[in-house]
Amino acid sequence: MQVNKDSGIKWVGEIPDNWDSVPIYYVSQEVRKKNNNISQKVALKFTYGTIVRKKNFSIEEDSSLRKTIENYKVVKPKDIVINGLNLNFDFVTQRVGFVTFPGAITSAYIVIRAKNNINEKYLLYLLKSYDSVKAFHNMGGGVRKILNFSILSKIKIPFPPMKEQKRITDFLDKKCGKIDKLLSQINDEIDTLKKYQHSLIIRVVTKGLDSNVPTKDSGIEWIGTMPEKWNVVKGKFILTLLDRPTKKDDEVITCFRDGQVTLRKKRRTDGFTISTKEIGYQGVDVGDLVVHAMDGFAGAIGISDSRGKASPVLNVMDSSENKNYLKYYLRCCAYLGVFNALAKGIRVRTADTRWSTLANLKFPLPTKNEQKDISDYLDQKCAEIRALINEKNRQLDLLTKYKNSLIFEYVTGKKQVPQI
Repeated sequence: MQVNKDSGIKWVGEIPDNWDSVPIYYVSQEVRKKNNNISQKVALKFTYGTIVRKKNFSIEEDSSLRKTIENYKVVKPKDIVINGLNLNFDFVTQRVGFVTFPGAITSAYIVIRAKNNINEKYLLYLLKSYDSVKAFHNMGGGVRKILNFSILSKIKIPFPPMKEQKRITDFLDKKCGKIDKLLSQINDEIDTLKKYQHSLIIRVVTKGLDSNVPTKDSGIEWIGTMPEKWNVVKGKFILTLLDRPTKKDDEVITCFRDGQVTLRKKRRTDGFTISTKEIGYQGVDVGDLVVHAMDGFAGAIGISDSRGKASPVLNVMDSSENKNYLKYYLRCCAYLGVFNALAKGIRVRTADTRWSTLANLKFPLPTKNEQKDISDYLDQKCAEIRALINEKNRQLDLLTKYKNSLIFEYVTGKKQVPQI
């Protein structure tokens, strides 16, 4: 029968009687060595709880990057990286990562190295568990509440005997490996569904619903042939750029990359830069067609479901044509990379999609009846696909919660590893 005692750690509670509670500085040290002489040319980045190599980062091809990587920290396998930025933002997930190959990473992150008195994988699981129960929330210092090693090092953790650490680690490696495999499979299924939705939209808005009708060359490079009775027109002839006045009680509208145009408060507010002065803000009405000038290339295109106000970065438009059909065609252009190709100014992870681009964009134009048929068909099919994706995301959420619970129970001694 296991005998427990109070750990003295509020989010842990009781631990086995033969375990200790120690501060993190007792079992780890901070890694602060700068990459001064560029001993490491491999630049790493932190993404969704994993440490991966940065793409398009080569000091041989771009010498200006040398100064950047010189200010990075040198890391090696088994180091643990912690994202202490924006600590109270709930949408920032998986703040703890494990280095699996040598390189250099931005000094904005905390990097720690396990001492000889602790199993580094046990420490990793423990810190991931602390992250999952939000133990680090409200611990950061300064105005931005940023966690640093000075604060982190004083946080207490459960400390079992070394043999028990190894048994816990081996057990969790096996269990979490199976869960991670399922998570990967579900993520692949979601990607497949999204690709199918994209291909469906592209096919229907450019070829119509009847594959047996005569076709002709559209004269649009990214479309090829289209139904013979369709016309081609430029956006400026079917779209009207609006400049609606704002109203006193208007709340902020945001156009998201999944195509939803809605009040920001309906999704989330953390992580947005809020303007102190709403210079150039415009009114948005229900039913307006909206294209995000910076994120349109990634699919931030939709029909507003709310009345509100938006920054001038949104193209807010009206049309006498079926706006829902036009929305689907514009999203088709995003999926095909058209906006990236047409953008006059391209920056990392964004491309300008301003009115001048939309005004000169060529649109395939069916009759209004056919526009409605296409729009209604895609609404139905996309709703079915979204329902499947939502179910897959629900499965991901349940599995992730189960995994986090499993880790927490074993690294805190709530459950003991079965004896073999």
